[in-house]
Amino acid sequence: MPELRRDPVVGRWVIVAPERADRPHALLRSEPDPDDEDGCPFCPGNEPMTPPELLVRRAQGSQPNRPGWTLRVVPNRFPALRTEERMTRSATGLYDSMAGVGAHEVIIETAEHGRALPQQTAAEVQELLRAAQERMLDLSRDVRLRSALFFKNSGWAAGSTLSHPHSQLLALPVVPLELQEELSGARGHFDEKERCIFCDVVAQEARERSRVVLETDGFIAFVPWAARSPFEVWVLPREHRSNFEQSSPAELAGLAQAIRLALRKLDLALERPAYNFYLHTLPLREPAAEWYHWHVEVKPVLTLQGGFEWGSGFFINPTPPEEAAAFLRQTEA
Repeated sequence: MPELRRDPVVGRWVIVAPERADRPHALLRSEPDPDDEDGCPFCPGNEPMTPPELLVRRAQGSQPNRPGWTLRVVPNRFPALRTEERMTRSATGLYDSMAGVGAHEVIIETAEHGRALPQQTAAEVQELLRAAQERMLDLSRDVRLRSALFFKNSGWAAGSTLSHPHSQLLALPVVPLELQEELSGARGHFDEKERCIFCDVVAQEARERSRVVLETDGFIAFVPWAARSPFEVWVLPREHRSNFEQSSPAELAGLAQAIRLALRKLDLALERPAYNFYLHTLPLREPAAEWYHWHVEVKPVLTLQGGFEWGSGFFINPTPPEEAAAFLRQTEA
């Protein structure tokens, strides 16, 4: 059974999940052979290979957990956390732990095995975002869960073990340290200046434009000033928004177009790199806040982290953000 363990020095929680070791290629040190459609658990006709669907978009008249769908959300077969766990906390001396309570879901983005997210239409990407939104709203009803992370790993180097296009949603009984630090920094800026730091960043990037990659209806994508890795891209709503779950259909459409175009530019400019993206939004059930601004961060996997990065927390980026943004801007998507 999964368990969360808290680092006693910095307060970081770690998920210890032995079942994850059973997933395909979990501990391989070399790149696995790509999976094919015949044995792919996410392809139509292989629905019995996944747990029953939690949410689905399917043709009228088609049967649940059978072909005829365009998008499915299912529980992860190898979950990092489980909803059926009873919420318990314990201590062994100074070490704190809690039961592995949470939810781990897979969003199968399309029925087409080779239709990667950058090749999908804006409407299809919007449907993915709407599915994530609906599942986050549903999971927020479980008061044991405090935060949710919607993310995507694309490519073996980014941590994906199956090539069929899919994203994931992981709901946690804690707020991750990375998000805590972001929330704390944003709150401190607001307390000092009575302005949202992200709104200030959006305004400065839109004014200077040297790091802007693209703009869509209501959204801006740019390479951040202190990008941790080459060609890192952030996507933010231009207007202040703090809760992704409350996004309107029009906002999801603008975000879908921005993500799709950004990924297409990265695909063309960098020859289809592996990448991760993830959504940072307020913890579950928190009311809208003037001091925080939800956003999506996209990170192509182009460099490896070594001892210096792990030991110091510093990142070494060999590509100036202004050069990366200029290269992406001139790439036709």
